[in-house]
Amino acid sequence: MTINMKFFRKILLNATVFGIMASGTAVAAGKIVIDGSTTVGPIAKAFAGYYTKSTGVQVTVSESGSGNGAKSLINKTCDIATMSRAMKEKEEAAARSKGVNPVEHIVALDGLSIVVHPSNRINALSKAQIRGIYMGKYTNWNQLGGANSPIVVIQRESNSGTADSFKELVMGKENPISKRAETQSSNGAIKSRVASTPAAISYIGLGFVDSSVKAVLVDGVEADVRTVKNGTYPITRPLFMYTNGNPTGAVKQFIDLPKTPEGKHIISETGFVNYY
Repeated sequence: MTINMKFFRKILLNATVFGIMASGTAVAAGKIVIDGSTTVGPIAKAFAGYYTKSTGVQVTVSESGSGNGAKSLINKTCDIATMSRAMKEKEEAAARSKGVNPVEHIVALDGLSIVVHPSNRINALSKAQIRGIYMGKYTNWNQLGGANSPIVVIQRESNSGTADSFKELVMGKENPISKRAETQSSNGAIKSRVASTPAAISYIGLGFVDSSVKAVLVDGVEADVRTVKNGTYPITRPLFMYTNGNPTGAVKQFIDLPKTPEGKHIISETGFVNYY
């Protein structure tokens, strides 16, 4: 998750990035406000640091969750809402009622990684087994070929886009998550909990996976750049930014970063997968 600073020092020497600094089109006193997903957060923050240094436009990034990002856009308190799921129909309706026209922009692709403690001898699970764990059908790792240890099931909070993606892609509409599952508030909090809990299982964005946890194969497929890009990893999703109407000026330049060589490099450096 560490950004390559040599890369940034090199590109920041170029005063004609996007033609902005050379043409003087950026508003020196301008500001872009971003709110939303903790999953998209690393990309948004890396973009923000790069864009501010390149243009002088200040960019602030908050990570209050996808649902709160949508609310911020609806209430016109942010310029860009970052979301790890598509905006819901009820959110779009609420936006229109306030004169806001949400426009969707895909930023990157993500593989929702199923993670366990590195000491867990389970290396692969099927989607059906993962669903069974979260429904409470499987309560001990020995039911799945693991150690005799009760499974500690961890989920995200209800406002999380990642939680919504997990429910859609793994659980399905008819399969509720067991009340035994504990809740954590972010990808980082989940990673820390799994890393310190030998019997735990949870899910995090691909860009958050490191050696402190172990990502298991899902239906025999490893989550990596290739399998997420070609769609063979079964828990793949797009990541979004939303604007009020088609963006212009500095916001458009920021939104277009994923289509540029610099933006693509940033996305790769943060561990996610380029869409464009």
